[in-house]
Amino acid sequence: MAAVVLIGAQWGDEGKGKITDFLAEKAELVVRYQGGNNAGHTVVAHGQEFKLHLIPSGILYENKTCVIGNGVVLDPKVLLEELSYLKECGVKTGQLLISSNAQVIMPYHRLLDGLEEDARGEHKIGTTKRGIGPAYMDKSARIGIRVGDLIDEEEFAAKLKRNLADKNNLLTKLYGAEPLEYEEIFNEYREYALKLKAFVADSSLVIDQSIQSGEKVLFEGAQGTLLDLDHGTYPYVTSSHPIAGGACIGAGIGPTRIQRVVGVAKAYTTRVGEGPFPTELRDQTGMMLQERGHEFGTTTGRARRCGWFDAVIVRYAARVNGLTDLALTKLDVLTGIEKIRIGVGYRLGNEVIYEFPQSQKIFRDSVPVYEEVPGWSEDITGVRRFEDLPEAAKLYIERVEQLTGVPVTLVAVGPGREQTIVRESIF
Repeated sequence: MAAVVLIGAQWGDEGKGKITDFLAEKAELVVRYQGGNNAGHTVVAHGQEFKLHLIPSGILYENKTCVIGNGVVLDPKVLLEELSYLKECGVKTGQLLISSNAQVIMPYHRLLDGLEEDARGEHKIGTTKRGIGPAYMDKSARIGIRVGDLIDEEEFAAKLKRNLADKNNLLTKLYGAEPLEYEEIFNEYREYALKLKAFVADSSLVIDQSIQSGEKVLFEGAQGTLLDLDHGTYPYVTSSHPIAGGACIGAGIGPTRIQRVVGVAKAYTTRVGEGPFPTELRDQTGMMLQERGHEFGTTTGRARRCGWFDAVIVRYAARVNGLTDLALTKLDVLTGIEKIRIGVGYRLGNEVIYEFPQSQKIFRDSVPVYEEVPGWSEDITGVRRFEDLPEAAKLYIERVEQLTGVPVTLVAVGPGREQTIVRESIF
């Protein structure tokens, strides 16, 4: 039995798609357990780039079963577009399973997401306006429509009528928007249900049977620890739980099933959207990291804010996730920087703190405390063994281990599957 959870150890966009794809080669089952199409993974396989939003990265291997778990909010239109896209790319998707308990994103969720964000004005959160938050709100309010409801025409009709009456009241009276038409939505989503019905399963049972039979299972998180609804930089967070504990809820398994938790972190730090970012660089170095690292969102295309590696937030991620391993990505992007900085603490007035503050006001007002280490100039994109890295690159990795308290077992020196240094096997 081997179950591994893969999570983002920063603000998302750490390169989880690449690491998931790399680890999926040895897994029989790959499970996406939270989030929606507000997240995206870019994977380079066989020289071809794939952009995925809902389907686990393991789908690129023909013999892997991929599961969209109950913790995901599912936009059926986006999923069907993604299935079509993969088919055009020559990827077989017949082994995809969708939890019957996953929540469905409806047109009113997307509409309300945009209207609510616009109404916040200068206090906007930075939502992707894809209906994720409102869908999770309906889930918590116990009025959400599940995939199991969607494929039951009678149940779907009843729930849609009831929900639409409430949503139209909100849309017209609070936001002055036009009401949505029942027949139009019902007919559109009935077509989605017919196309998706064959994929629907009791995913919790499938996952448990796989683990019980000794198969290797990889749980793939979306976004990152600092975007977690409870443990992230609230309110600039997502609406679900990207942390390792979210895998248990979002996939329907017990915590005792999990053997390892792998945190993915970039060799520097990026963030998309609003919110505090102590080590952010607004200079030429930041622009260089953005350009060289191709730091633009897979889902939104938004430019990512870039800064030095922040050891405080990754050490925090190690604590709340129980990290056993770190996968350090995009190390090659740092090549050519003469002096590299690492954020080791935060200064607030005369005080220096070394742990992530619970007060977001303190975090917002913090000034980073840096440690400077030597850089390297050698091209490392072709390196396949840790021992063959430049001495400065090895020392940088070792310093990251010391500051975070987690061994770096995987190192990515490029976007390709083969551009991964394995210091210790995960499976």
